[in-house]
Amino acid sequence: MKTKFNLLILLLAVWVTSCTKEKSTQMPNVIVIMADDMGYECIGAYGSTSYQTPNIDQLASQGIRFANCVSQPLCTPSRVKIMTGKYNYRNYDHFGHLNLSEYTFGNLMQDAGYETCIAGKWQLNGLSYKDIIADWNDNTRPNKFGFDEYCLWQLTKQRSDGGRYANPLIEQNGQILDRNSDDYGPDIFANYILDFIERKKDQSFFVYYPMVLVHDPFVPTPDSQQWGDSENRYKNDTTYFKDMVAYTDKIVGKIVRKLEELQLDENTLIIFTGDNGTHPSITSQLAEGAVQGAKGNTIDAGTHVPLIAYWPAQIKEGKVFNDLIEFSDFFPTFGDMVKADVSSDGKSFYPLLTNGTYTPRETAFVHYDPQWGKNVNQYRNQFVRSLDYKLYPDSTFYHLSNDLLEKNPLSSDSLTTEQAVIKTTLENELKRHPAWK
Repeated sequence: MKTKFNLLILLLAVWVTSCTKEKSTQMPNVIVIMADDMGYECIGAYGSTSYQTPNIDQLASQGIRFANCVSQPLCTPSRVKIMTGKYNYRNYDHFGHLNLSEYTFGNLMQDAGYETCIAGKWQLNGLSYKDIIADWNDNTRPNKFGFDEYCLWQLTKQRSDGGRYANPLIEQNGQILDRNSDDYGPDIFANYILDFIERKKDQSFFVYYPMVLVHDPFVPTPDSQQWGDSENRYKNDTTYFKDMVAYTDKIVGKIVRKLEELQLDENTLIIFTGDNGTHPSITSQLAEGAVQGAKGNTIDAGTHVPLIAYWPAQIKEGKVFNDLIEFSDFFPTFGDMVKADVSSDGKSFYPLLTNGTYTPRETAFVHYDPQWGKNVNQYRNQFVRSLDYKLYPDSTFYHLSNDLLEKNPLSSDSLTTEQAVIKTTLENELKRHPAWK
């Protein structure tokens, strides 16, 4: 009898272990970190010589570094696209707004059984359109978009009401946090995420961290020498940009170490990206030359952002993927992960993360109508691009490999046979989308 009992206990232990492993395989944790206004040229793994990003570089060395990720040129257009997997002409209505009719990757992961959290920059309630958006002050909108918990800047309070860095104005799960001049917004967001991970360590969790760093104003961080003088904490100077990049990297390191401490790092997918190019006032150095930020603009420096995926359970060695990825691709990737049948404009890159079969996309498409001031509205446009060529609706055609700043459009009568074929291919792709007005 005792032998049978011991055998039963052994079989039960094997079954429990099997279930645990199955859950671990099917339900990895996911953390999406999206820096604000950080182009690819700010990351050491992409060849930057201006900044030190050892923690992000480490993720790249052990994961997948995507060499050609195409975002939207500006924050809200990118946020709407990455969260819903749709081109902006389908669901972008106002700057700083996401319509409640939309289904986000927060909803997707929540419906799949994940514990969900968002921390950082929100800017999706429509605060600039209070006269036409009735629910602009609804502090439950993050919950409606699939996030169980939130810790956010610019939810129901405008930027003019309080900043994101020193003495920040932050709303957390329905409450406005007490403000303190010694507080630093990025620390509050990061610490909230670390606490969430600690609390949910025994469950599968999805964290979306749209950072407030490295958006202007360019001000000291707590690691800057000038932070000690409280008056300097609000001094806007591009010389502090380097410190802000370093602090971004520091926070990424803190998140990785928390996962390692809890032994969650093996089966946690960490994705690091940026929402658009760097601010035009910032010029960074790569080994091959200088890159001036082009946030708001449709040229490469406005839409070429870092994308790194780190997942030790699936990605066993570092690699570089050189083909195109666009921001509509994230949503279907998570759909594949949770085995959900989702509709989107994107192409899942989940097979790349799991060593599966993947056919690279030949083109990336951007529809960009920011509706936000003449500085960015002057660049409103559509384009479709391959790795080497780019076409706008007015037939302006560029060879990006030779003309990254788009100074010298190719004339139709000077095209090689190969270029003519490529242009026709891009023209046909543009025709799949609404005609540009």
